[in-house]
Amino acid sequence: MEKLTAKEEEVLRLFWERGSLYVKEIVELYDDPKPHFNTISTIVRTLEEKGYVGHTQNGKSYCYHAIIAEEDMGKKSLSSIVGRYFKNSYLRVVSSFVEDGNIPVEDLRRLLDEVDKANQNKTD
Repeated sequence: MEKLTAKEEEVLRLFWERGSLYVKEIVELYDDPKPHFNTISTIVRTLEEKGYVGHTQNGKSYCYHAIIAEEDMGKKSLSSIVGRYFKNSYLRVVSSFVEDGNIPVEDLRRLLDEVDKANQNKTD
C-alpha cells in the first residue's frame, strides 16, 4: 500500500472513529474555517485509489468507509519504521526503548512471557 500524507491519514482516522461517512459529513466534522468540499472529496478519492477506503453508492452520492483496520495500519506502519530506521531488527527497537528508559521492566517481562507463549503455541 502507498504511503499516506498527513491530511490523508487525518481523514482516514475520521473513518476509524466514526465509521461510514459522506464527504459532506467529513467537511462538517472540521472546525471553521472548514476545508472546501472538493478538497475533502479529492483526499477521499485518493485514499480509495490507494486502497484504504471503499464506497457504496446511494443514488448519486457515495458513502465511504475504511477498508483497512486501524490496527492493521499500525502494524504495517511499524514494520516500515523498523525496516527503515532499525535495519529490520525489533531487538534494536526494544533496546532503544530500554536505553531511553521508556519501557518499564514489568512490560519487558510481560513481553517475554508473550513471546514464550507464542513460541509454545507454534510448537504444539
